[in-house]
Amino acid sequence: MDVRRITINIAGRIYPLNVPAAEEETLRKVGKQIENMIKDFEQNFDVRDKQDALAMCALKLGTNAEMISLANEKNIKSASERLANINQMLGETGK
Repeated sequence: MDVRRITINIAGRIYPLNVPAAEEETLRKVGKQIENMIKDFEQNFDVRDKQDALAMCALKLGTNAEMISLANEKNIKSASERLANINQMLGETGK
């Protein structure tokens, strides 16, 4: 596996990371999103402390991840129910 050494700057701190090459672009993108979120919180919500901004980012990202997870669970349940109905209808036509 190709591993790369990269640095990500978040809230004015440099974080050196060893990451699989396939994940490098994603990590850089996420680091940039976090930096943009911090700037947004600092500008729009009068957040002055970087730790407060990071906590707000964590809450926002965690909430987004949970909402996506719940939506996925709902979609899977709905698809399973539809497949069960189709399977039942197919079973009835085969009798």
